Amino acid sequence: MPMVKNISEVVKNKHHEVVIDLVEAGLKAADPKSTVIRNITVRDNTLAIGGDIFEVKGKVYVIGFGKASIKMGEGVEEALGDLIDSGLLIAPEVPRDVKLKKLRVLRGDHPIPGENTLESTEEVIKFIKGVDSGDLVIVLISGGGSALFEKPIPPISLSDLKELNKLLLKSGADIKEVNTVRKHVSLVKGGKLAELIYPARTVALIVSDVVGDPVKFIASGPTAPDTTTFYDAANVLKHRGLWDAVPESVRMVIERGLRGETPETPKPGHKVFERVINVIVASNVISLKAMEARARQLGYNAMVLTSMMEGEAREVGKFLAGLARHVVSYDEPVRKPAIVLLGGETTVTVKGNGVGGRNQELALSFAIYA
Repeated sequence: MPMVKNISEVVKNKHHEVVIDLVEAGLKAADPKSTVIRNITVRDNTLAIGGDIFEVKGKVYVIGFGKASIKMGEGVEEALGDLIDSGLLIAPEVPRDVKLKKLRVLRGDHPIPGENTLESTEEVIKFIKGVDSGDLVIVLISGGGSALFEKPIPPISLSDLKELNKLLLKSGADIKEVNTVRKHVSLVKGGKLAELIYPARTVALIVSDVVGDPVKFIASGPTAPDTTTFYDAANVLKHRGLWDAVPESVRMVIERGLRGETPETPKPGHKVFERVINVIVASNVISLKAMEARARQLGYNAMVLTSMMEGEAREVGKFLAGLARHVVSYDEPVRKPAIVLLGGETTVTVKGNGVGGRNQELALSFAIYA
């Protein structure tokens, strides 16, 4: 079954067919359920996950949060079966036809945290408190996890947290800047989930939605050591002109951190990470490689130019138009018939009430300059 649902609406010629074929290859390589299954091998009471081997001595629990958490949960259940004791997943919606046996789905809010997120996060934290030191906790992390799994540092209220997120998303800040701030106003981000689970073992299976796959920034790095500081968080807000615009409670928490009154996020070398393994199971570069292989099967000269394209969408579109013209004129950096693949994440600085998103703006910019 094709993953692109409206093929008949968008395919008008053979070139469109090729593009859709490549998109299908990329989507299948990143399918949350199948990528989880591919990364887990079970033999008796031994698990091999992402190259690491574990003997299951205690119970196996699963928690997850993100837009792909349900599909990832289906993959874990298929791979582990009755080895799983129980688990909780947080997703934007709770489908009526969810096909999970051991895992229960809670509702969160996306793209801005709300009451559902806070209530579901509290339930997950309570669940973690029942884990023993000899147990294994598998954490499923995917895009949207920052909004779906959150507990702000007091006195930051839900309304203050919403305002902070709205300001960050409109500011033109990239995902790394946004998550630097988020980690320093949260009790679960920036390695703090790993602290809650410790001394039990944590294995995080991660669908990356961040350029370069830095685990510390994906869903704000709940199971990863954090190298950013309160000083970095303050600098992001000041650089983006938000320091005076964010709620007073946010400034208060960050200022306390700058004075050493609020603990920093756990850093590399912290003891909790001796019991943590993070595994990227799907990412932009994995999808790009699958698309490149498929393009070559179809008879094209294909290359992945980069998986780390960043910048304002209109400027990236202009650059790609220049690249396309260069390929047409000079057969560089790849000869015709050519397919050049790029991945990454562009940004849009919103002015007024915009319509559409970053990909549409990039495509329009490309069309203007090509």
